[in-house]
Amino acid sequence: MNNKKKNNKLSRRYFIRNTAILGGSFFIVPRHVLGRGFIAPSDKLNIAGIGVGGKGEGDLIEFAKSPNVNIVALCDVDDRQAANSRKRFEKANYYKDFREMLSKENKNFDACSISTPDNCHAAATLAAMQMGKHVYTQKPLTHDIYEARILAQAAKKYKVVTQMGNQGGSGDGVRIAKEIYDAGMIGNVYEAHAWTNRPVWSQGIPTPTGKFKVPKELDWNLWLGPAKYIDYNPAYLPFKWRGWWAFGTGALGDMACHIMDPVFRILPIDYPDSAECSVGTVWKEMWNDTQNTDACPPASIIHLNYPKNDGEGNIKVSWHDGGLLPERPDELLPEESFGNWDGGVLLIGTKGKLLMDCYGANPRLLPTILMQDKRLPEQTIKRVPEGHYLQWVNACIAGYGKATTSSPFEYAGPFTESILMGNLAIRSWMMKNPNLKGWEDKYLGRKKLLWDAANMKVTNFDEANQFVKRDYREGWSLSL
Repeated sequence: MNNKKKNNKLSRRYFIRNTAILGGSFFIVPRHVLGRGFIAPSDKLNIAGIGVGGKGEGDLIEFAKSPNVNIVALCDVDDRQAANSRKRFEKANYYKDFREMLSKENKNFDACSISTPDNCHAAATLAAMQMGKHVYTQKPLTHDIYEARILAQAAKKYKVVTQMGNQGGSGDGVRIAKEIYDAGMIGNVYEAHAWTNRPVWSQGIPTPTGKFKVPKELDWNLWLGPAKYIDYNPAYLPFKWRGWWAFGTGALGDMACHIMDPVFRILPIDYPDSAECSVGTVWKEMWNDTQNTDACPPASIIHLNYPKNDGEGNIKVSWHDGGLLPERPDELLPEESFGNWDGGVLLIGTKGKLLMDCYGANPRLLPTILMQDKRLPEQTIKRVPEGHYLQWVNACIAGYGKATTSSPFEYAGPFTESILMGNLAIRSWMMKNPNLKGWEDKYLGRKKLLWDAANMKVTNFDEANQFVKRDYREGWSLSL
C-alpha cells in the first residue's frame, strides 16, 4: 500500500473511532470496596505543568477540577508568569528548566501539561513522552511540520495518552456538523473557508532593537529554547512572541487548530498537495525594500488544495486572517451573523451550505430557516459531556488504549502538518534575494507550492524546505 493510500481516511476514520467511546472515570480499586466518596491513591492522576502562566495556568485549573487530579510539579522560565499557579498549587515543587523537573520528579507524576511558546512545544512534549508520561500539549501542536510528524510517531511508539489543546474538538457543534454532513444534507463539499480576527497582537512590525537588562525573574536562555540566541527584548514576551517566526506561528498557528478543526475532522481529506497565499504588507516598507521577514504578516489569505480520500476530485480550503473575510453567502440574510467575532467556517456543497462559528460551534444550514424547516439527523456520534480536559484526564487514568481522546496526536499531528503548510506558503512569499535588482524580483516565493506529504517536501521551490524542519540551537535536539 502506498503512502498516500495508507494515510487516506485518517481524519474521518479517527473521528468516528475516537468519538465512539465516551470518556468516563476508571478506577483500579472499586469504590464500593473503599467506601462511598473515597478516592483511592491509585485513582489519582499526578500532573506536572510546563509553562504555567497564562493559558498554562488556565489548563491546570481545568485539570484540577477533577477530584482525581493532583498538580504535583510546576515549571516556568519566568517567575512572574508562574506566580499565580505557584500560589494556587502551593504544594507543587517548582522548577525553571523542564528537563530538570522531568528528571527529578520522574517518579512523582504520571502526565504533563505543556503550554510554552510554540517554539518549545515539541522539545518539552517529546521529552515527557520518552519518559512514558501522558501529555496534553497546547495548540498548535508544534512549531514545524517535521516536529508534528515526530510527535505523532512518538505517541504510538511510547504508548501514552495524548491530547492537543483545541477544545472545540470535544464540542457538540463539530459532532452535529459531522452528522449533518454524513446525512448528505449539503451534498459533496468541494469548497471550504475558515477565518479569524487574529492577530490581536502586533504583526508585520520591524524587528525590535536596543539593549535591555534581563529581568531577574526570567531565564532568557531557557525561554529561547531551541531557537537561535538573540538578545533579550521585552517586545517578545509575554504573549507577543506569537507574531515572530522564531517563537510563534502567527494567526494561522494560533487559531487554525480551533477554527479549521471541523474542516479537517469532517471532510474526507488528510494532507494538501499544494498551497498558495497572498500576504498583507505595509506599502511604504515594501517600497523602501525593508519588508521584515522575521515577523509574521499582519494579514494573509491561504489556499490549500486537498485531494479527496476516495480519489474523486479535490476540496479547496481557504484560510483568511487579519480581519479579511471570504465572500458572504447569498443565502445569509444581511442582519445574520457570518461566524462570530473570533471567526468561523463555511462548508460549500453540491446541495447546500453549512456555517459554523469559532470552535465549530452553532452549526447551521443556509439559509438558516432550514434549521426549522428540515429535520436534523439523529445523533450518531457520542458526545463528550465532561469536556476536552477531563476527557484526557479520564483516558490517562484508564491507560493507553483503553479510552480515547478527541485530538490525540494520531489526529493532531497530521492536522497540524496540514495547517503549517500554510505557513510554508507565507514564509516563502516573504523571502527575498538581496542579490537581485528591483523589489519585484527580490520577492522570490510568490508562487504555488507543490507538496509531497509523504516525504515532507516542497517539490517545486527548494528554498521553502528550510521551514519544514528548522535547525535547533546547540544543546537542544529532537529525535525518537
